[in-house]
Amino acid sequence: MRAITKNIKQMRRVTFLFAAGTLFFGSVKAQILPLNAQYFQNRYLVNPSMAGINEGFNINGSFRKQWSNIPGAPITQSVTLDQQLNKVGWGVNIYNEKSGGIQRTKAVGTFAYHLPLNNDDQKLNFGISFGASQDKLDLSSVRNSDINDPSIARFNDRGYYVDGDFGISYTSKGLTVEGAVPNMRSVFRKDDLNFADKPTFYSAVSYKFMLGSGINGISLEPKGVFRGIKNYDNLWDAGLNANFANDKLYVMAMYHNTQNATFGFGMNYKSTLYFMAYYNTATSAISGYTDGDFEVNIRVNIGKKP
Repeated sequence: MRAITKNIKQMRRVTFLFAAGTLFFGSVKAQILPLNAQYFQNRYLVNPSMAGINEGFNINGSFRKQWSNIPGAPITQSVTLDQQLNKVGWGVNIYNEKSGGIQRTKAVGTFAYHLPLNNDDQKLNFGISFGASQDKLDLSSVRNSDINDPSIARFNDRGYYVDGDFGISYTSKGLTVEGAVPNMRSVFRKDDLNFADKPTFYSAVSYKFMLGSGINGISLEPKGVFRGIKNYDNLWDAGLNANFANDKLYVMAMYHNTQNATFGFGMNYKSTLYFMAYYNTATSAISGYTDGDFEVNIRVNIGKKP
């Protein structure tokens, strides 16, 4: 009888670990396709040095639901606040993601310093964020297992843990070079349980070309990105952002080496309200199961000079 009971408990643990592993794999896929607003519209999402890089008080909100026809598909939400105060920038970055039964929440505060170089158009920017993260398992999603199993309880009993990000960038009227180390705890600590689903570094180079001015002017900004995911192959992205009609209309396209593409369209109203919508085609690994996903980003800018 004891042997049977022991075997049942072992089967429950195996079932739980298998379910958790499947959910974590879904989270890996979410990190492979991060929020698209981080490329052009809201660079502070991935790089703390970009907090307060623009004039005024900025409020950004992003929402994405991936693979809408797949049960337990990832849902990602983000809210950022940032402001420029002379050479100093501050920000708050709140991120929430749910994939299957795993929910990840991260909230950090950011301090950035923007050091002018030869003139105000060239700056060397530094930023650091500190806050807390939590991974939690929705017990209602655990089936064919005992929710009183110690393995499950220990997962949710971990609570919040301290986390942080670091970023640096060079910005000018045309050239922008970025580098960031997000989730520093998981990068430098071997005891982090989420060993395969977090970004390890982010780097990017872009250059903005101005063609004409005023209502007939067009700006083109090609960008190349190279980034890492822990225990996963390094990834790259390449694309172009185009602004029209005195920066009133935006069009963006990116290609990812996961063999999928991103397309975006947006507009702004009186340089105060910005709206951007994105569509991601499905990666090659899941193209037979879903047509892709949509993302929406809205930004409100208060106090920017017209």
